[in-house]
Amino acid sequence: MRQENSAILAFDQGTTSSRAILFSADGSMLGVSQREFEQIFPADGLVEHRASDIWQSVLQVGREMVAKAASLGLTITAAGIANQRETTLIWDRKTGDVVYNAIVWQDRRTSTHCKTLSDEGHLQNVRQATGLVLDPYFSATKIAWILDNVDGLRPRAERGELCFGTVDSFLIWQMTGGVRHVTDATNASRTSLYNIRNGMWDADLCHLFDVPMAMLAEVQDSAGYFGDCRADVFGQAFPICGVAGDQHAATIGQACFTKGSIKSTYGTGCFMLANTAQDCLLSENNLLSTIAYQINGQVTYGLEGSIFISGAVIQWLRDGIGLLSTAAQSEALAASLCDNDGVYMVPALTGLGAPHWSPSARGAIYGLTRDTGPAHFARAALESVAFQTYDLIEAMRADGIAPSGLKVDGGMADNNFLMQFMADILELQVDRPALTETTALGAAILAMLGSGQTTTLEQTASLWKLETSFQPHLDRSKRETLLAGWQTAIKRTLLDCC
Repeated sequence: MRQENSAILAFDQGTTSSRAILFSADGSMLGVSQREFEQIFPADGLVEHRASDIWQSVLQVGREMVAKAASLGLTITAAGIANQRETTLIWDRKTGDVVYNAIVWQDRRTSTHCKTLSDEGHLQNVRQATGLVLDPYFSATKIAWILDNVDGLRPRAERGELCFGTVDSFLIWQMTGGVRHVTDATNASRTSLYNIRNGMWDADLCHLFDVPMAMLAEVQDSAGYFGDCRADVFGQAFPICGVAGDQHAATIGQACFTKGSIKSTYGTGCFMLANTAQDCLLSENNLLSTIAYQINGQVTYGLEGSIFISGAVIQWLRDGIGLLSTAAQSEALAASLCDNDGVYMVPALTGLGAPHWSPSARGAIYGLTRDTGPAHFARAALESVAFQTYDLIEAMRADGIAPSGLKVDGGMADNNFLMQFMADILELQVDRPALTETTALGAAILAMLGSGQTTTLEQTASLWKLETSFQPHLDRSKRETLLAGWQTAIKRTLLDCC
Protein backbone atom coordinates (compact mmCIF):
# COMPACT_ATOMS: atom_id res chain seq x y z
CA MET A 1 0.00 0.00 0.00
CA ARG A 2 1.16 3.52 -0.74
CA GLN A 3 2.01 5.74 2.21
CA GLU A 4 1.36 9.44 2.45
CA ASN A 5 4.41 11.62 1.88
CA SER A 6 6.30 8.71 0.33
CA ALA A 7 8.79 8.66 -2.53
CA ILE A 8 10.62 6.08 -4.62
CA LEU A 9 14.34 6.36 -5.31
CA ALA A 10 15.50 4.95 -8.64
CA PHE A 11 19.13 4.39 -9.57
CA ASP A 12 20.08 4.28 -13.24
CA GLN A 13 23.70 3.15 -13.27
CA GLY A 14 24.83 3.52 -16.87
CA THR A 15 27.97 3.07 -18.92
CA THR A 16 29.19 6.66 -18.76
CA SER A 17 27.31 8.07 -15.77
CA SER A 18 25.22 7.23 -12.73
CA ARG A 19 21.88 8.87 -12.04
CA ALA A 20 19.50 8.90 -9.13
CA ILE A 21 15.94 10.04 -9.76
CA LEU A 22 13.31 10.73 -7.14
CA PHE A 23 9.74 9.78 -8.02
CA SER A 24 6.50 10.51 -6.24
CA ALA A 25 4.11 7.67 -5.52
CA ASP A 26 2.14 8.57 -8.68
CA GLY A 27 5.25 8.34 -10.89
CA SER A 28 6.01 12.05 -11.20
CA MET A 29 9.71 12.95 -11.34
CA LEU A 30 10.67 15.14 -8.39
CA GLY A 31 14.42 15.45 -8.84
CA VAL A 32 17.45 14.06 -10.62
CA SER A 33 21.17 13.98 -9.99
CA GLN A 34 23.82 12.71 -12.43
CA ARG A 35 27.57 12.14 -12.29
CA GLU A 36 29.80 11.04 -15.16
CA PHE A 37 32.85 8.88 -14.45
CA GLU A 38 36.03 7.98 -16.29
CA GLN A 39 36.13 5.50 -19.16
CA ILE A 40 39.35 3.47 -19.26
CA PHE A 41 40.70 2.18 -22.58
CA PRO A 42 43.86 0.12 -21.85
CA ALA A 43 44.26 -0.92 -25.50
CA ASP A 44 42.32 -1.32 -28.74
CA GLY A 45 38.97 -2.96 -28.00
CA LEU A 46 39.42 -2.92 -24.22
CA VAL A 47 37.02 -0.94 -22.01
CA GLU A 48 37.12 -0.84 -18.21
CA HIS A 49 35.68 1.06 -15.26
CA ARG A 50 37.10 1.44 -11.79
CA ALA A 51 34.59 -0.10 -9.39
CA SER A 52 35.30 2.73 -6.95
CA ASP A 53 34.29 5.28 -9.61
CA ILE A 54 30.98 3.49 -10.15
CA TRP A 55 30.28 3.31 -6.43
CA GLN A 56 31.34 6.86 -5.60
CA SER A 57 29.17 8.26 -8.40
CA VAL A 58 26.19 6.27 -7.09
CA LEU A 59 26.90 7.47 -3.56
CA GLN A 60 26.97 11.10 -4.63
CA VAL A 61 23.76 11.06 -6.65
CA GLY A 62 21.94 8.92 -4.10
CA ARG A 63 22.81 11.21 -1.22
CA GLU A 64 21.66 14.25 -3.19
CA MET A 65 18.27 12.68 -3.86
CA VAL A 66 17.82 11.50 -0.28
CA ALA A 67 18.49 15.08 0.81
CA LYS A 68 16.03 16.28 -1.85
CA ALA A 69 13.34 13.97 -0.47
CA ALA A 70 13.95 15.26 3.04
CA SER A 71 13.68 18.88 1.84
CA LEU A 72 10.28 18.03 0.34
CA GLY A 73 9.12 16.35 3.53
CA LEU A 74 9.08 12.93 1.87
CA THR A 75 10.22 9.54 3.11
CA ILE A 76 11.80 7.07 0.69
CA THR A 77 9.81 3.86 1.04
CA ALA A 78 11.63 1.75 -1.56
CA ALA A 79 14.44 1.88 -4.10
CA GLY A 80 14.90 0.35 -7.51
CA ILE A 81 18.06 -0.29 -9.50
CA ALA A 82 18.56 -0.35 -13.27
CA ASN A 83 22.08 -1.03 -14.46
CA GLN A 84 24.41 -1.35 -17.42
CA ARG A 85 24.29 -5.04 -18.25
CA GLU A 86 26.99 -7.68 -18.80
CA THR A 87 29.69 -5.49 -17.20
CA THR A 88 31.63 -7.84 -14.96
CA LEU A 89 32.98 -7.38 -11.44
CA ILE A 90 34.63 -9.86 -9.08
CA TRP A 91 35.23 -9.12 -5.40
CA ASP A 92 36.36 -10.80 -2.20
CA ARG A 93 33.45 -12.34 -0.32
CA LYS A 94 34.84 -11.31 3.10
CA THR A 95 36.42 -7.93 2.51
CA GLY A 96 34.43 -6.68 -0.49
CA ASP A 97 37.68 -5.71 -2.23
CA VAL A 98 37.33 -5.75 -6.02
CA VAL A 99 40.11 -7.84 -7.57
CA TYR A 100 40.21 -6.20 -11.02
CA ASN A 101 38.63 -3.27 -12.83
CA ALA A 102 35.09 -3.82 -14.07
CA ILE A 103 35.26 -5.18 -17.61
CA VAL A 104 32.60 -3.26 -19.53
CA TRP A 105 30.03 -4.83 -21.84
CA GLN A 106 31.68 -3.09 -24.82
CA ASP A 107 35.02 -4.83 -24.17
CA ARG A 108 36.31 -7.14 -26.93
CA ARG A 109 39.28 -8.84 -25.22
CA THR A 110 37.69 -12.30 -25.24
CA SER A 111 36.96 -12.40 -28.98
CA THR A 112 39.42 -15.26 -29.54
CA HIS A 113 37.93 -17.26 -26.68
CA CYS A 114 34.44 -16.86 -28.14
CA LYS A 115 35.62 -17.82 -31.64
CA THR A 116 37.32 -20.93 -30.26
CA LEU A 117 34.12 -22.02 -28.52
CA SER A 118 32.15 -21.39 -31.71
CA ASP A 119 34.66 -23.31 -33.83
CA GLU A 120 34.35 -26.21 -31.38
CA GLY A 121 30.62 -26.37 -32.11
CA HIS A 122 29.17 -24.92 -28.91
CA LEU A 123 27.16 -22.08 -30.43
CA GLN A 124 23.84 -23.87 -30.84
CA ASN A 125 23.85 -25.31 -27.31
CA VAL A 126 24.64 -21.90 -25.86
CA ARG A 127 21.91 -20.23 -27.94
CA GLN A 128 19.35 -22.87 -27.03
CA ALA A 129 19.94 -22.50 -23.30
CA THR A 130 20.64 -18.77 -23.01
CA GLY A 131 19.16 -17.17 -26.14
CA LEU A 132 22.53 -15.48 -26.69
CA VAL A 133 25.30 -15.76 -29.24
CA LEU A 134 28.96 -16.46 -28.48
CA ASP A 135 30.33 -12.95 -28.22
CA PRO A 136 32.65 -11.02 -25.87
CA TYR A 137 29.65 -8.79 -25.07
CA PHE A 138 28.39 -11.21 -22.42
CA SER A 139 29.77 -11.82 -18.95
CA ALA A 140 30.96 -15.45 -18.93
CA THR A 141 34.19 -15.09 -20.91
CA LYS A 142 34.97 -11.86 -19.02
CA ILE A 143 34.79 -13.78 -15.73
CA ALA A 144 37.10 -16.47 -17.06
CA TRP A 145 39.56 -13.86 -18.35
CA ILE A 146 39.86 -12.22 -14.93
CA LEU A 147 40.30 -15.57 -13.17
CA ASP A 148 42.99 -16.62 -15.64
CA ASN A 149 44.89 -13.31 -15.80
CA VAL A 150 45.11 -12.22 -12.17
CA ASP A 151 47.48 -14.38 -10.14
CA GLY A 152 45.87 -16.66 -7.59
CA LEU A 153 42.25 -15.87 -8.39
CA ARG A 154 41.08 -19.15 -9.89
CA PRO A 155 41.80 -21.34 -6.82
CA ARG A 156 40.21 -18.66 -4.61
CA ALA A 157 37.11 -18.68 -6.81
CA GLU A 158 36.90 -22.47 -6.66
CA ARG A 159 37.09 -22.30 -2.84
CA GLY A 160 34.11 -19.92 -2.81
CA GLU A 161 36.11 -16.91 -1.63
CA LEU A 162 35.11 -14.66 -4.54
CA CYS A 163 31.81 -13.23 -5.76
CA PHE A 164 30.95 -12.47 -9.36
CA GLY A 165 28.34 -9.87 -10.06
CA THR A 166 26.92 -7.65 -12.72
CA VAL A 167 26.66 -4.03 -11.58
CA ASP A 168 23.32 -4.54 -9.82
CA SER A 169 24.81 -7.25 -7.60
CA PHE A 170 27.82 -5.09 -6.81
CA LEU A 171 25.63 -2.12 -5.83
CA ILE A 172 23.33 -4.24 -3.66
CA TRP A 173 26.37 -5.75 -1.93
CA GLN A 174 27.68 -2.25 -1.20
CA MET A 175 24.31 -0.87 -0.10
CA THR A 176 23.59 -3.78 2.26
CA GLY A 177 27.09 -3.87 3.73
CA GLY A 178 27.91 -7.23 2.17
CA VAL A 179 24.82 -8.94 3.54
CA ARG A 180 23.19 -9.74 0.20
CA HIS A 181 24.72 -11.30 -2.94
CA VAL A 182 21.72 -11.32 -5.26
CA THR A 183 20.67 -10.44 -8.80
CA ASP A 184 17.47 -10.56 -10.82
CA ALA A 185 16.52 -12.82 -13.69
CA THR A 186 17.05 -10.16 -16.38
CA ASN A 187 20.65 -9.53 -15.40
CA ALA A 188 21.31 -13.25 -14.95
CA SER A 189 19.99 -13.84 -18.46
CA ARG A 190 22.82 -11.70 -19.91
CA THR A 191 25.74 -13.66 -18.46
CA SER A 192 25.72 -16.73 -20.81
CA LEU A 193 25.55 -18.85 -17.65
CA TYR A 194 21.80 -18.77 -16.96
CA ASN A 195 19.31 -21.09 -18.63
CA ILE A 196 16.40 -18.83 -19.54
CA ARG A 197 14.13 -21.79 -20.21
CA ASN A 198 14.33 -23.47 -16.79
CA GLY A 199 15.30 -20.36 -14.78
CA MET A 200 18.50 -21.73 -13.24
CA TRP A 201 22.24 -21.27 -13.35
CA ASP A 202 23.38 -23.94 -15.78
CA ALA A 203 26.13 -26.31 -14.57
CA ASP A 204 27.02 -27.33 -18.13
CA LEU A 205 27.46 -23.72 -19.20
CA CYS A 206 29.56 -22.94 -16.13
CA HIS A 207 31.76 -25.91 -17.01
CA LEU A 208 32.01 -24.79 -20.65
CA PHE A 209 33.07 -21.25 -19.71
CA ASP A 210 35.16 -22.47 -16.74
CA VAL A 211 33.30 -20.37 -14.17
CA PRO A 212 32.95 -21.84 -10.62
CA MET A 213 29.29 -21.87 -9.59
CA ALA A 214 30.27 -20.83 -6.06
CA MET A 215 30.83 -17.29 -7.41
CA LEU A 216 27.27 -16.80 -8.61
CA ALA A 217 24.55 -14.72 -6.97
CA GLU A 218 21.07 -15.82 -5.89
CA VAL A 219 18.59 -15.06 -8.69
CA GLN A 220 15.25 -13.42 -7.85
CA ASP A 221 12.22 -11.93 -9.57
CA SER A 222 12.66 -8.40 -10.89
CA ALA A 223 10.25 -7.09 -8.23
CA GLY A 224 10.64 -8.18 -4.62
CA TYR A 225 12.85 -7.78 -1.57
CA PHE A 226 16.58 -7.58 -2.42
CA GLY A 227 17.81 -6.31 0.94
CA ASP A 228 17.90 -3.23 3.14
CA CYS A 229 20.12 -0.31 2.23
CA ARG A 230 21.87 0.74 5.43
CA ALA A 231 21.18 4.20 6.83
CA ASP A 232 24.88 5.13 6.84
CA VAL A 233 25.12 4.75 3.05
CA PHE A 234 22.80 7.51 1.84
CA GLY A 235 21.51 8.98 5.09
CA GLN A 236 18.32 6.94 5.30
CA ALA A 237 17.58 3.23 5.44
CA PHE A 238 15.16 1.79 2.88
CA PRO A 239 14.45 -1.55 1.21
CA ILE A 240 15.64 -2.33 -2.31
CA CYS A 241 12.55 -3.75 -4.00
CA GLY A 242 13.14 -3.65 -7.76
CA VAL A 243 16.08 -4.63 -9.97
CA ALA A 244 16.45 -5.02 -13.74
CA GLY A 245 19.02 -4.53 -16.45
CA ASP A 246 18.63 -1.09 -17.95
CA GLN A 247 16.96 -2.22 -21.17
CA HIS A 248 14.49 -4.39 -19.31
CA ALA A 249 13.67 -1.54 -16.95
CA ALA A 250 13.09 0.74 -19.96
CA THR A 251 10.72 -1.87 -21.41
CA ILE A 252 8.66 -1.57 -18.24
CA GLY A 253 8.95 2.23 -18.18
CA GLN A 254 7.67 2.30 -21.77
CA ALA A 255 4.68 0.15 -20.76
CA CYS A 256 5.56 -2.56 -23.31
CA PHE A 257 3.39 -5.13 -21.55
CA THR A 258 1.71 -6.71 -24.58
CA LYS A 259 3.11 -9.16 -27.08
CA GLY A 260 4.70 -7.39 -30.05
CA SER A 261 5.17 -4.01 -28.36
CA ILE A 262 8.66 -2.62 -29.02
CA LYS A 263 10.86 0.02 -27.44
CA SER A 264 14.31 1.26 -28.43
CA THR A 265 16.64 2.98 -26.00
CA TYR A 266 19.37 5.33 -27.22
CA GLY A 267 22.15 5.79 -24.71
CA THR A 268 25.78 4.77 -25.10
CA GLY A 269 24.47 2.00 -27.33
CA CYS A 270 21.06 1.30 -28.80
CA PHE A 271 18.95 -1.57 -27.55
CA MET A 272 15.65 -2.59 -29.11
CA LEU A 273 13.48 -5.02 -27.19
CA ALA A 274 10.20 -6.58 -28.32
CA ASN A 275 7.85 -8.26 -25.86
CA THR A 276 7.22 -11.88 -26.93
CA ALA A 277 5.12 -12.78 -23.85
CA GLN A 278 5.55 -16.44 -22.85
CA ASP A 279 7.13 -17.38 -26.20
CA CYS A 280 10.89 -17.78 -25.99
CA LEU A 281 11.61 -17.19 -29.68
CA LEU A 282 14.92 -18.36 -31.08
CA SER A 283 15.89 -15.81 -33.70
CA GLU A 284 16.96 -16.91 -37.15
CA ASN A 285 18.36 -13.44 -37.86
CA ASN A 286 21.01 -12.97 -35.20
CA LEU A 287 18.82 -11.31 -32.59
CA LEU A 288 18.90 -12.34 -28.95
CA SER A 289 16.29 -14.14 -26.90
CA THR A 290 16.19 -12.76 -23.40
CA ILE A 291 14.06 -12.43 -20.28
CA ALA A 292 12.19 -9.13 -20.60
CA TYR A 293 11.14 -9.28 -16.93
CA GLN A 294 10.11 -11.81 -14.29
CA ILE A 295 7.25 -11.06 -11.89
CA ASN A 296 5.79 -13.47 -9.32
CA GLY A 297 7.81 -16.29 -10.83
CA GLN A 298 6.29 -15.71 -14.28
CA VAL A 299 8.80 -15.06 -17.06
CA THR A 300 7.99 -12.65 -19.89
CA TYR A 301 10.41 -13.14 -22.75
CA GLY A 302 11.75 -10.66 -25.26
CA LEU A 303 13.57 -10.51 -28.57
CA GLU A 304 16.42 -8.01 -28.54
CA GLY A 305 18.71 -6.30 -30.99
CA SER A 306 21.84 -4.73 -29.52
CA ILE A 307 23.82 -1.92 -31.16
CA PHE A 308 27.08 -1.22 -29.38
CA ILE A 309 27.53 2.41 -30.43
CA SER A 310 24.82 5.07 -30.73
CA GLY A 311 25.18 7.96 -28.27
CA ALA A 312 28.84 7.02 -27.87
CA VAL A 313 29.54 8.12 -31.44
CA ILE A 314 28.43 11.65 -30.56
CA GLN A 315 30.54 11.47 -27.40
CA TRP A 316 33.48 10.47 -29.63
CA LEU A 317 32.89 13.46 -31.92
CA ARG A 318 32.91 15.67 -28.83
CA ASP A 319 35.63 14.16 -26.64
CA GLY A 320 37.65 12.02 -29.04
CA ILE A 321 38.28 14.40 -31.93
CA GLY A 322 36.92 17.70 -30.58
CA LEU A 323 34.48 18.24 -33.44
CA LEU A 324 31.64 19.23 -31.10
CA SER A 325 31.67 21.36 -27.98
CA THR A 326 28.44 19.77 -26.72
CA ALA A 327 26.50 16.68 -27.73
CA ALA A 328 23.39 18.82 -28.36
CA GLN A 329 25.30 20.74 -31.04
CA SER A 330 25.07 17.69 -33.32
CA GLU A 331 21.37 18.33 -34.03
CA ALA A 332 21.82 21.84 -35.39
CA LEU A 333 24.87 20.84 -37.42
CA ALA A 334 23.07 17.88 -39.00
CA ALA A 335 19.99 19.94 -39.77
CA SER A 336 22.09 22.62 -41.46
CA LEU A 337 22.53 20.25 -44.42
CA CYS A 338 19.73 19.27 -46.76
CA ASP A 339 21.42 15.95 -47.57
CA ASN A 340 24.25 13.73 -46.36
CA ASP A 341 26.09 14.29 -49.67
CA GLY A 342 27.01 10.62 -49.78
CA VAL A 343 28.88 10.61 -46.45
CA TYR A 344 28.22 7.50 -44.34
CA MET A 345 29.65 6.57 -40.97
CA VAL A 346 29.73 2.99 -39.67
CA PRO A 347 30.37 3.52 -35.93
CA ALA A 348 31.93 0.13 -35.22
CA LEU A 349 34.19 1.65 -32.55
CA THR A 350 33.91 -1.53 -30.45
CA GLY A 351 32.82 -3.95 -33.17
CA LEU A 352 29.36 -4.48 -34.61
CA GLY A 353 26.49 -5.98 -32.67
CA ALA A 354 23.19 -7.28 -34.03
CA PRO A 355 22.46 -8.41 -36.63
CA HIS A 356 26.08 -8.64 -37.82
CA TRP A 357 27.96 -9.76 -34.67
CA SER A 358 31.43 -8.87 -35.87
CA PRO A 359 33.68 -8.12 -32.88
CA SER A 360 36.66 -7.40 -35.15
CA ALA A 361 34.88 -4.72 -37.22
CA ARG A 362 36.19 -1.20 -36.76
CA GLY A 363 34.64 2.18 -37.44
CA ALA A 364 34.76 3.69 -40.91
CA ILE A 365 33.67 6.82 -42.78
CA TYR A 366 32.92 6.72 -46.49
CA GLY A 367 32.31 9.34 -49.15
CA LEU A 368 34.66 12.09 -47.93
CA THR A 369 35.46 14.93 -50.33
CA ARG A 370 37.10 18.32 -50.01
CA ASP A 371 33.66 19.76 -49.33
CA THR A 372 33.12 17.50 -46.31
CA GLY A 373 32.94 19.46 -43.07
CA PRO A 374 31.94 19.08 -39.41
CA ALA A 375 28.24 19.14 -40.31
CA HIS A 376 28.68 16.06 -42.50
CA PHE A 377 30.37 14.18 -39.66
CA ALA A 378 27.56 15.11 -37.27
CA ARG A 379 24.87 14.16 -39.76
CA ALA A 380 26.54 10.88 -40.71
CA ALA A 381 26.90 9.98 -37.03
CA LEU A 382 23.22 10.62 -36.29
CA GLU A 383 22.05 8.92 -39.47
CA SER A 384 24.11 5.84 -38.58
CA VAL A 385 21.95 5.36 -35.48
CA ALA A 386 18.79 5.32 -37.60
CA PHE A 387 20.33 3.01 -40.19
CA GLN A 388 21.40 0.54 -37.50
CA THR A 389 17.90 0.70 -36.05
CA TYR A 390 16.52 -0.13 -39.50
CA ASP A 391 18.71 -3.24 -39.59
CA LEU A 392 17.24 -4.37 -36.26
CA ILE A 393 13.65 -3.72 -37.35
CA GLU A 394 14.18 -5.73 -40.53
CA ALA A 395 15.64 -8.62 -38.53
CA MET A 396 12.62 -8.54 -36.19
CA ARG A 397 10.25 -8.55 -39.15
CA ALA A 398 12.05 -11.59 -40.54
CA ASP A 399 11.60 -13.30 -37.16
CA GLY A 400 7.85 -12.70 -37.25
CA ILE A 401 7.55 -9.49 -35.22
CA ALA A 402 5.56 -6.90 -37.22
CA PRO A 403 5.93 -3.52 -35.50
CA SER A 404 3.19 -0.95 -35.96
CA GLY A 405 5.31 1.73 -34.32
CA LEU A 406 8.35 2.27 -32.14
CA LYS A 407 8.61 3.80 -28.66
CA VAL A 408 11.92 5.56 -28.08
CA ASP A 409 13.76 6.80 -25.01
CA GLY A 410 17.24 7.65 -23.75
CA GLY A 411 19.29 10.79 -24.19
CA MET A 412 19.33 10.71 -27.99
CA ALA A 413 15.52 10.59 -28.14
CA ASP A 414 15.57 14.33 -27.43
CA ASN A 415 17.22 14.92 -30.81
CA ASN A 416 14.40 15.94 -33.15
CA PHE A 417 16.51 15.58 -36.29
CA LEU A 418 17.37 11.98 -35.40
CA MET A 419 13.81 11.06 -34.44
CA GLN A 420 12.36 12.42 -37.69
CA PHE A 421 15.06 10.74 -39.77
CA MET A 422 14.35 7.53 -37.84
CA ALA A 423 10.65 7.67 -38.72
CA ASP A 424 11.52 8.34 -42.37
CA ILE A 425 14.00 5.49 -42.68
CA LEU A 426 11.88 2.98 -40.74
CA GLU A 427 8.62 4.09 -42.38
CA LEU A 428 7.11 3.80 -38.91
CA GLN A 429 5.55 6.15 -36.38
CA VAL A 430 8.13 6.94 -33.70
CA ASP A 431 6.67 7.87 -30.31
CA ARG A 432 8.64 9.85 -27.75
CA PRO A 433 7.18 9.87 -24.24
CA ALA A 434 6.80 12.93 -22.09
CA LEU A 435 9.26 11.37 -19.65
CA THR A 436 12.28 10.02 -21.52
CA GLU A 437 13.87 8.74 -18.28
CA THR A 438 12.00 5.50 -18.82
CA THR A 439 14.85 3.32 -17.53
CA ALA A 440 14.67 4.98 -14.12
CA LEU A 441 10.86 4.97 -14.26
CA GLY A 442 10.93 1.22 -14.90
CA ALA A 443 13.18 0.70 -11.88
CA ALA A 444 10.78 2.82 -9.80
CA ILE A 445 7.77 0.83 -11.03
CA LEU A 446 9.49 -2.44 -10.06
CA ALA A 447 10.24 -0.98 -6.63
CA MET A 448 6.58 0.03 -6.24
CA LEU A 449 5.50 -3.45 -7.22
CA GLY A 450 8.10 -5.18 -5.04
CA SER A 451 7.13 -3.11 -2.01
CA GLY A 452 3.39 -3.63 -2.47
CA GLN A 453 2.62 -0.03 -3.47
CA THR A 454 1.02 -1.34 -6.67
CA THR A 455 -0.25 -4.83 -7.40
CA THR A 456 0.28 -5.36 -11.15
CA LEU A 457 2.44 -3.94 -13.91
CA GLU A 458 -0.67 -3.19 -15.96
CA GLN A 459 -1.83 -0.74 -13.30
CA THR A 460 1.22 1.40 -14.08
CA ALA A 461 0.59 1.66 -17.83
CA SER A 462 -1.14 5.02 -17.33
CA LEU A 463 2.17 6.52 -16.18
CA TRP A 464 3.33 6.47 -19.82
CA LYS A 465 2.32 9.67 -21.62
CA LEU A 466 3.05 10.70 -25.19
CA GLU A 467 5.00 13.87 -25.90
CA THR A 468 5.60 13.74 -29.68
CA SER A 469 4.85 11.38 -32.55
CA PHE A 470 7.16 11.55 -35.55
CA GLN A 471 5.49 10.50 -38.79
CA PRO A 472 7.40 9.30 -41.89
CA HIS A 473 7.23 11.62 -44.89
CA LEU A 474 10.43 11.00 -46.87
CA ASP A 475 10.09 10.28 -50.59
CA ARG A 476 10.35 6.52 -51.07
CA SER A 477 12.96 6.70 -53.84
CA LYS A 478 15.12 8.96 -51.66
CA ARG A 479 14.76 6.53 -48.79
CA GLU A 480 15.82 3.61 -50.97
CA THR A 481 18.87 5.54 -52.17
CA LEU A 482 19.91 6.30 -48.58
CA LEU A 483 19.46 2.69 -47.51
CA ALA A 484 21.43 1.42 -50.49
CA GLY A 485 24.31 3.69 -49.51
CA TRP A 486 24.18 2.38 -45.96
CA GLN A 487 24.19 -1.25 -47.07
CA THR A 488 27.24 -0.57 -49.24
CA ALA A 489 29.04 1.03 -46.28
CA ILE A 490 28.22 -1.91 -43.99
CA LYS A 491 29.39 -4.47 -46.55
CA ARG A 492 32.66 -2.64 -47.08
CA THR A 493 33.27 -2.42 -43.33
CA LEU A 494 32.59 -6.13 -42.82
CA LEU A 495 34.79 -7.00 -45.78
CA ASP A 496 37.67 -4.94 -44.40
CA CYS A 497 37.62 -6.77 -41.04
CA CYS A 498 37.77 -10.27 -42.52
